[in-house]
Amino acid sequence: MKRIFPVITILISLSLFGLIFFQVLWIKGALDTEEQKFMDHVYSAMGTAAEDLIKEKGNLMPLIKQKPFIFPSERLQGELYRPTITQRYSMDEIKYIIQKAFEKQNLKKVPFEFAVTTNSFMGNEMQSENYYALYSDSSNNRILAIPLEAPSGSNAEGISPDEVLVVIVPHVRNLVWKSMTKIIIASVIFTLIIMCAFFITVRALLRQKKLSEIKSDFINNMTHEFKTPLATISLAVDALKNEKVINDPAKTNYFTGIIKEENKRMNKQVEIILQAALLDKQEVQLNLKKLPAHNLITSALNNINLQVEEKKGQLEINLAAENDSLMADDVHFTNLVSNLLDNAIKYSKDNLVIKISTQTAGNLFKIKIEDNGIGMNKETLGRIFEKFYRAHTGNVHNVKGFGLGLSYVKTMVEAHKGSIKADSIPGKGTTFLLSFPSAKG
Repeated sequence: MKRIFPVITILISLSLFGLIFFQVLWIKGALDTEEQKFMDHVYSAMGTAAEDLIKEKGNLMPLIKQKPFIFPSERLQGELYRPTITQRYSMDEIKYIIQKAFEKQNLKKVPFEFAVTTNSFMGNEMQSENYYALYSDSSNNRILAIPLEAPSGSNAEGISPDEVLVVIVPHVRNLVWKSMTKIIIASVIFTLIIMCAFFITVRALLRQKKLSEIKSDFINNMTHEFKTPLATISLAVDALKNEKVINDPAKTNYFTGIIKEENKRMNKQVEIILQAALLDKQEVQLNLKKLPAHNLITSALNNINLQVEEKKGQLEINLAAENDSLMADDVHFTNLVSNLLDNAIKYSKDNLVIKISTQTAGNLFKIKIEDNGIGMNKETLGRIFEKFYRAHTGNVHNVKGFGLGLSYVKTMVEAHKGSIKADSIPGKGTTFLLSFPSAKG
């Protein structure tokens, strides 16, 4: 698992980056294609508009054009006074003709500006052999020009050949983006879905790896916890077979007492595991009663007095809360306090000092438990309430337990509608602060 996991992570990451890279390339290519298609439609619309203007202009020529020229002066007059587009049409009429041409190309909502000018105004950029001339400015506006010159052989041939229709389509790239909004959004959404799927997969692998490590630690710890009492019982049974022990009632009672105590110890460990299973299934039923919390805390302190004496430590007790009435289950409440105190003893150093105090804050009853033990770093502090997690102390077996104590504490605190916080400094100790709602009435 240790070797496969990095490989899977790298492959998934490369696949994800490759997918995003090619998705970006596809969107860029699609935008360029759509922009070209858009401009093709604009070209066609301008061609249609120009043809309409020229055709209408030819049909509206003055009568001087429609009768034969008898004298050269009449021909000259006709050439000089040929009507221009701007003379034959108002600006609104020209706009209407262009707009109708745009609508035929499905460009109804495309904004545009236009002008009718001359080739001389356009300068050398307008070449007579090009049907269109296209320019772009810094704002991504497209400027298109088309000569308004009728084709040879038509009725309008030779009519104002110097005129040019100029159309400006502003912010073409933005218009193309808007036309592709749905496709781009869908593409982004599906890419995000794939990213989420990859993320969930990696997280599942990490979780599986973590569970595998927890499982191994749990089996090791459980083996160690059961191995010691079993070895002790085995030795006691062997001793009871000795003739000297059989004939000595005092020794017999001593060894049978050891067997009984070790059996109780094993039963207690089994009970802890079963209790954890019940907590998982949420099958633990609390028998809540209005109880004095100080009495329950004192009971928990009595349970650990011998352990503190063995460590040659001391307890500093300050039960100063004015209102200690809680709706609590006496067994589970006492156990959660006992677990915190037991945890302080397990991870203690020389000169053990445990401080326990209570206070009332509004409608809350608060308990503070402090120790001067080995403390925890930030990583450990963030995981202490996880089931089966145990802080590493250099030797996995130097502190007994299954890593269920603090998980049980947190579950029971929340079951009593309370909260628990932990603060710790490596080498200096740990502080637990518990808050519970005071009982009403």
